[in-house]
Amino acid sequence: MTQTVVAVDIGGTHARFAVATIDGRCVVALGEATTLRTADFASFQNAWAAFAREQDAMPRQVAIAIAGTADGDIVSFTNNPWSFRPALLDEQLKIERHMLLNDFEAVAHAVGQADAHYFEPLCGPDVALPSDGVISVLGPGTGLGVAQLWRDSHGYRVQATEGGHIEFAPTDRIEDALLARLRKRHRRVSVERIVAGPGIVDIYETLASLEGRAVTQIDDRTIWTRAMAGEDGLAVAAADRFCLSLGSVAGDLALAQGAGGVVIAGGLGLRIRNMLLRSGFAERFRAKGRFEAWMAAIPVKLITHPQPGLFGAAAAFALKHG
Repeated sequence: MTQTVVAVDIGGTHARFAVATIDGRCVVALGEATTLRTADFASFQNAWAAFAREQDAMPRQVAIAIAGTADGDIVSFTNNPWSFRPALLDEQLKIERHMLLNDFEAVAHAVGQADAHYFEPLCGPDVALPSDGVISVLGPGTGLGVAQLWRDSHGYRVQATEGGHIEFAPTDRIEDALLARLRKRHRRVSVERIVAGPGIVDIYETLASLEGRAVTQIDDRTIWTRAMAGEDGLAVAAADRFCLSLGSVAGDLALAQGAGGVVIAGGLGLRIRNMLLRSGFAERFRAKGRFEAWMAAIPVKLITHPQPGLFGAAAAFALKHG
C-alpha cells in the first residue's frame, strides 16, 4: 500500500524536511527538501510550522532522525538547544503517528535502500558493498555519526551507536601534539573532537604551534573554505591531516564491528571527497598491523545521495510500518 510520510532530519546546524512516498517496505519517492537553520527557530515545533506553511497538505505520519538520543521522556540534541517530549508530539504537531531514530541510524537505512549508483569508491576494491554481513557507516559533520548495518538474504537491520565517542588514538608525533593540546581542555578526548567539522580548528592551531607560527583565532568554516580553495597552505595541511585521522578512525570502527564494507556519509564527507582521494586516507585505513591485508580487501564507499538522512528516515519508517 502506498503511503506518504514527512521525513525530518535534525542536526546540529540544520533541520531538513521532505515528504516521502513509501510502498510496502521501500521508499519510492522523496520530495524536494526544505532546509532550515536550527538557530533561526526557538523550537522544533516552530520549525515544523514553518515547513507546514509551505505544504498544500501535510501527511499525518512523521519519521524524525535526530542528532542525539532518540529515547527517553525528553528528547534533546547533541549540538543544538532544542528539546521536546515524544509523548506530546502527536498532539503538538497534529499528526497520527511518529517515529524517532538517531540521525546516523537513518543514514544506515539509506545505505540499506539506496541504489548502487549513489555509492562512489574511496578505497579498497571497486566492488559492490556486501549483501551479507556488516557495513560500518560513519560521517563527519557537526559531530561524528556512527551506525552499523547488517544484511542477509532476508533483508537488513540497523544498529545505532555512539561510536563517535570512542577515544582518540594518536599514531604519530603530530597527533601526539594534537592530543596533548586537547587534553588541556578535556579530561577524555574522543575521536569526535578531531574528525568532526569543528575539529579542524585544533588541527590547524596545532600545526601552527609546531611550526612556531602565530595565528589569529579562526573558525572551522573559514579554515575549510580556505583549504578547499587551496589559498592557505596551513589550512590545506590541516585538511589533509583531518583526512588521515578519519582514515584511522574508519579503519578502527571496521575492525571493531567486523565490517565487510564501510560507507562514509555526512555533508562534510561529500564536500571533501577530492581531498579524501588525494590524501593518505586509504593508507591510514589499511594501516592496522597484522590485519593490513584484511583491511585492504574492504570496499570503502562515499554515499552521494543528496539527502541520506531524509531518505533513511523514510526508509526506517517504511521498514517498520510499511
